[in-house]
Amino acid sequence: MTQDVPAMPLVTAVVRTDATGELTVDGETAGIRAADSAKVSEEILRRVTMLAADLGRPVRLTTDDDRGRWPLIVHPNGNVDSGGDPLLRAEAAPVAAEPVAAQSVANEPSPIEPAVPAVTAQIELPLDLQPATTDAERRIAQALPTPAEPPAAEPPHTTADAMPTRRQARASFLTEETRPKPADRGWRGLIATTGIRVPPSAKESAERADIHAVSRHWPGPRTIAVVNGKGGANKTPTTAMLAAVFARNGGSGVLAWDNNETRGTLGWRTEQGPHTATVQSLLPNAEALLSPGARVADLSQFVHHQTGDKYDVLRSNPTMLATEQRISTVDFDRLHSVVTKYFRLVFVDSGNDESAERWLRMIDHTDQLVIATTALGEHAEAGALLLEALAQRDEHSASLAAEAVVVVSQSEKSSSLSAARKVADSFGSLAREAVPVPFDRAMHGGKLRYDDLEPATRRAWLRAAAAVAAGL
Repeated sequence: MTQDVPAMPLVTAVVRTDATGELTVDGETAGIRAADSAKVSEEILRRVTMLAADLGRPVRLTTDDDRGRWPLIVHPNGNVDSGGDPLLRAEAAPVAAEPVAAQSVANEPSPIEPAVPAVTAQIELPLDLQPATTDAERRIAQALPTPAEPPAAEPPHTTADAMPTRRQARASFLTEETRPKPADRGWRGLIATTGIRVPPSAKESAERADIHAVSRHWPGPRTIAVVNGKGGANKTPTTAMLAAVFARNGGSGVLAWDNNETRGTLGWRTEQGPHTATVQSLLPNAEALLSPGARVADLSQFVHHQTGDKYDVLRSNPTMLATEQRISTVDFDRLHSVVTKYFRLVFVDSGNDESAERWLRMIDHTDQLVIATTALGEHAEAGALLLEALAQRDEHSASLAAEAVVVVSQSEKSSSLSAARKVADSFGSLAREAVPVPFDRAMHGGKLRYDDLEPATRRAWLRAAAAVAAGL
């Protein structure tokens, strides 16, 4: 039964994804800003608790956030009730609750206090599960005859070979946890801290699914090529961010390889290790690194570890002319053999010359193709033409094109995310999935670090990485 709490004062709250919010009490609105939306929710709850304490009684609070509308009841001691929401009342019902024995003295309080703050939660139980509340009811329940169990059916005649073993006949003591983890975001997460197992919202469930997808390990190495024949199409940021998402969630063994002979900038935009090694440094040492006695640590002198994002970078040399750092098909094969021996995921930042030997051989070794583009028409058109050309090259290239993932970045603040979404939708007939990524100042110039991105941008890169994982 819901609590009878006066509707006045009228208290409403709004929580936004940009870590801002508003609390309105009888028409007076106060703005709130915090480190993230969860902190905004906590500050709102703190202020409403103070209001309830001043009034000396619970107050009603109606909240709005990106997950929906929530009716709550806030008590002076900080406890939060569901406010009559039927979903929360159902979630609050105990699982396999033990009958409560009647007290021997009327109105005597129980000596056992609850482990969590009391929460308004009611659910109707079947009659045969409802606890008896009086001595008379218990005596009546005990006097009822127990239904007779039906006679066990005679087992069919079986041969000795068909008889189950003792292991097969015994029920396992191990049980698999099937209930989802309670919500930990927004108002659902806040209510879950009171002891109610509130399920995650659809948005939070989708994020958990994407994290699970990029945290997996696959049998054998996988090569992901990030391509677009047009320069400035966001290939390098796409390579770095995808590598960061997989490494941060799935652990070590992720490499970003700059396969560009015309001044590739992956090395400029990522952290440099205690050396200046490039692809040209690794190539003469390929045979030694492929030998049985080679160790994982031996590769550290050729790649540059990203201490924050946990992946490694194999650099090209942007100070050399393209003619001085040509990579033949044979050279690419040797390099690929080395990196796939030491890394489980290899993200290749390709150059712009789609006729180069190293570019074509990259496609031959690719397991998942990623088209990087911005919302600009020339970049999107170049990506679409590349998919159409690969569809005609050979069977393997055609399969890559059909299963490609397109990442459409809103590269300029002056443009809009809706424009990026429109471009992404236009790739629907050419690729398996297309993901728009919003503008983020941290993506423009300087080092590329996942932690520097806004929450909405990080979420978009997680979605893009999960789309890539689906093809591995």
